[in-house]
Parts: sequence; C-alpha cells; structure tokens
Amino acid sequence: MSSSRPSASQAKAAAIAEAGGMSRREINLVILGLMAAMFLSSLSQTVVGTAMRTIADDLHGLSLQAWVTTAFLIVSTVMTPIYGKLSDLFGRRPLFLIAIVLFLVGSVASSFAQDMIQLAGFRALQGLGAGGLMSLPLTIMGDILAPRERAKYQGYFLAVFGVSSLLGPLVGGLFAGADTLLGLEGWRWVFLFNIPIGIVALFMVFRFLHIPVLHNRVRIDWWGAAALIMAVVPLLLVAEQGRTWGWGSAGSIACFITGAVGIVLFILIESRMGDDALIPLALFKSPTFSMATIIGVLVGFGMFAGMMMIPFVLQIVHGMNPTEAGLATLPMIAGLMIASIGSGQIIARTGRYRIFPIIGTALMAVGYGVLALQQYDSPLWMMLGGQLILGLGLGQLMQTLTIASQNSVQPKDMGVATAGATFFRQLGGTLGVAIVFSVLFSRVIDTMAAAFQRTDLMADMQAALQDPTVLADPANARILEALQDPSGLGTALNDDSSFLTGADPRLTAPFLDGFASATSTVFLVGMAVVLVAFVLTLFFRTPPLRQRSAMEEALAQKAELDQLQAEQTATGSIAVPVVAAPEHDDSRSAVGPGAHARREE
Repeated sequence: MSSSRPSASQAKAAAIAEAGGMSRREINLVILGLMAAMFLSSLSQTVVGTAMRTIADDLHGLSLQAWVTTAFLIVSTVMTPIYGKLSDLFGRRPLFLIAIVLFLVGSVASSFAQDMIQLAGFRALQGLGAGGLMSLPLTIMGDILAPRERAKYQGYFLAVFGVSSLLGPLVGGLFAGADTLLGLEGWRWVFLFNIPIGIVALFMVFRFLHIPVLHNRVRIDWWGAAALIMAVVPLLLVAEQGRTWGWGSAGSIACFITGAVGIVLFILIESRMGDDALIPLALFKSPTFSMATIIGVLVGFGMFAGMMMIPFVLQIVHGMNPTEAGLATLPMIAGLMIASIGSGQIIARTGRYRIFPIIGTALMAVGYGVLALQQYDSPLWMMLGGQLILGLGLGQLMQTLTIASQNSVQPKDMGVATAGATFFRQLGGTLGVAIVFSVLFSRVIDTMAAAFQRTDLMADMQAALQDPTVLADPANARILEALQDPSGLGTALNDDSSFLTGADPRLTAPFLDGFASATSTVFLVGMAVVLVAFVLTLFFRTPPLRQRSAMEEALAQKAELDQLQAEQTATGSIAVPVVAAPEHDDSRSAVGPGAHARREE
C-alpha cells in the first residue's frame, strides 16, 4: 500500500537528517556540558549531607533535618517524569536551562534560611530544578549515543558523580567547620558554593547543547501530574511523620486514603491519555522495563538510606568533624567509581550487562551487613570496609538499570522511559530517607534506655561523676545538665547533638552506644530491602543492546526512504511507500501527526 504523504516515523527521520545529525566534536561538547550539570546536582546533595548536623544544631532542629532532605527529594522526584515528558514535547535544551536556573534560585534562597522549616521550603524550590538535572542528562545521552557506547559514557558520568560526591563532603565540611565567612555563617556557603558552578553549567548547556527537537500536536498530561502529586506527597509525608502522629492517627489515615485515591486516579488518567500520558502505561508491557523499575525502587531505597545515614554515624558515633567525615566517605566513592567505570567498559565491549545487577545487589547486601555489625566502640575500619563494599555494589547498578530501561522501549519514548526510571529510583530513595530516619528516631528511644541499663557503662559514668575535674570541665557542662533529667535521655539527640563534642568519653558512652544500636537497626532494614532486590535480579531478563543511537536509526531510515523515492522516480511513480515502524522494533520511532523539527538555538 502507498500514500502521497510520508509516515510519521519517516517525517522524524527526514527532520533529523535535515538538522545534519551531530558530529563527534558536538557530541563530546554536549557530554561535557551534561557532566557539568550532573556535577552541580550531585555536589549539592553530598555537600548538605555532611554539613547537616552543623546546620541542624545551629537552627535548633536535628529531629527536623529529615524534612530538609525529604522536601528536596519529594519535589525533585515528582518533577522528574514531568521534565522527561515535557522534554519529549518541547526539546531537551529549554527544559534543561529552566532546571539549572530553578536550582540556582533555590540555592541562593537556602543560604538565607533562618530555621529548618524555611530551609526545607527553599530546598523544595531547589528540588524543582534538580528533577531535571537528575533525568535529562541520561535522556540526552540516550538520544545521541548507541547503548554500548552509552554504557562507557555513563561510566564516566558516574565517575563525575563520584568525584563530586567526594568533593561535596570535603567542601561541606570545610564550610560547616568555619564559624563565619565574609560575614555569613560558614554553613551558608554550602549553598552559595553552587552559584559559580551553576553559571558554568548554564553557559555550557546554552552554548553547546544543540540537538534536533520535535514539536507535536499533543495533550499535556497536567491531570496526570496533579494525580501523581496527590499520590506521592501524602505517602511520603506519613512515612516521615507517622512516628510522631501515630500510625493509626487521623492524620496518618488521611494520608493513606489520599495517597491510595491518588494512585487510582493516576492509573485511570494515564490509561485515558495513552501515549500522551506522563508515564505511559504501555511502557510496563515490557517485562524488562517493569522489572528494572521495581529493582530501581529498591536500589534507590538502599542507596539514599546509606548515603544519608553514614555521615551521621561518622560524626556522632566516631566523633568526627564534618571535614573528617567527608574524607571518611572516600571508600564508598572509590568503590562506586571503580565499579561504574569498570562495568561501563565491559558493557561497551561485550554488550552484556545482566550479571551486574546480580553482583551489585549482592555486594550492597554484604556492605549493609558489615555496617549493621558496628558498635559504638567498633574500629573505624569496619565502617570504611562496609562503605567500600556498598560503593562497589552501587557502581554496578545505577547505569545498568537505566540502560535496561532505555533499551526496552522505542526511541520515541526514550525521554519518558529514562525519566520514569529515574523517578522510581528517586521515589525509592525518598521513601528510604523518610523511613530510615523514622526508624532511627523511633528506635533510639529504646536503645538509649537499654544503654543506660548497661552495668559496665553506668559504672564508668558513676566514676566520672565522682571526679571533681570532670565536674569542673566546661566541656561537660551541657551533658551534665542533660543527665539531670533522666526522662529526656531518649530524645536528647533529637534537636542538638553538639553537647557530646569534647565531653568526657565515660559520660558520652551511653549516648553513643544507644545511637549506634539504633543505626544498626537502620542498616539491617537497608540490607533486607536490598536482599529483596537481589532475589528479583535473578529473574531479570535483558534484551541485547542496540548497536545504533536513536538519531542514527532515524538517519538510516531516511536513507532507506531516499532510496525508495529514487527508485520510484526512476519508474515514473510519485507515490511514497509508507514504511511504518513495527510496534515492538526498538530501531524505529514514530511521532504524532503534523510533526516538524528544527535545530535548538
């Protein structure tokens, strides 16, 4: 059958061909710009991690610190699929520029926060931009690179993530350790430090990111976005506040009901929107995408839970300052870099990647097991060794799950599939942070009570309390004051842990023992979640990787179309055969009617 009009997939191929594709130099410059943006977003996350204890103590709200973390993660998680869908419709470049600007505005605002609630709100604003910075770089890579080559570059991306994750704790520790800098508290520069890096990233993206963009006459799934917010936010909120409200309280029940209604509405709306859906349900027809999504949620839980909890253990239990805690995270970052670059090179050479999720989840479980064994007086090497194993596992998981998701869909769905994979990983991470800190502050009440029942610790404490030099030392004044109210010992660390700094070790031992025991419970929760992911990876089936990128496939299809037209012209026919993209052929893509393309300027 023939038609006088080219098919939608042919229109896309012609548009990309007219744009000229991208030269190797252009691709490298784009990759450089994307790395700068990823450096910005990952640096911001780790900078705050090691500085959070100082920030929380200064703003008098250690127990509220999870709000600062979850506010950022909730907003960035919800925004991730929205950026992916809008970038499919309006192009990657304008959405990426908007994301960077929002991130920078949120950074400036965060630096002027006067309490933890304000800081949480400004971090939420920062999260509006972070949602794009997290998903769009991998989406753009999916546009311009073939999967095998993409694996190699994603290994480099994760190396950048590792370097920035290492620099983040160091920079955060340096700033948090300074009382004032240019008239501002040192920790406020943790957020202002983003500005010059953000300006560089903004310039590079504006200058070098010029890839073909398709515009389609489609519906924007605003109702789906609203239903997604209705589903996600209440459930994350109750995960954070359930221990305070009570799991059977009216507020908790209201959140559960609202979240459940939101999930139902979201599914109904997405089924009605079809291909225009925020997260098209058709993506889940692929067993690979569905399994990668479930594993991604569990891995996100394990990743964020560990990255947020470890700095607290290093600072509170091991008595490190923020700078030392940043240096002590080096084993996890080193493990992540080694595993990510190594697995990326292997995938690029062999095209095989199924083994990496299996090994990665197994190593993460072992790492959490080592961390769960630590006591308040355990040697530091146990914490460092557990981090190394955890990092070696993470480095094999992040890129392989993304590649599997991208390779399981048609190129036209690359943006929404990548954003969807990132969204579910972020969702797992957000739930992980909320749940582990909820478990921590619930568990610490019991573990602290048990620590103050230990006869060996109490004997040492009583000996210290009989020592006049201990009583006269100003460094012990605040902990002595806390000991005057036994009923408040279980929550003594909720708002301010700085009273432990410099105090006599015999006085701090019960507090450290109670806190360490509570964190062991948290690490056991992380291990259990990762073990579930390990079991699922045994059933994870991965199709062979495509040899060409989406743009190369479109250019190849355009060449086939030109050849057909030339043959028909030679035979005197003016009809153009319609070569429709097979529904399940990953080497084809289609766009909506009336599509046209231009090069982003």
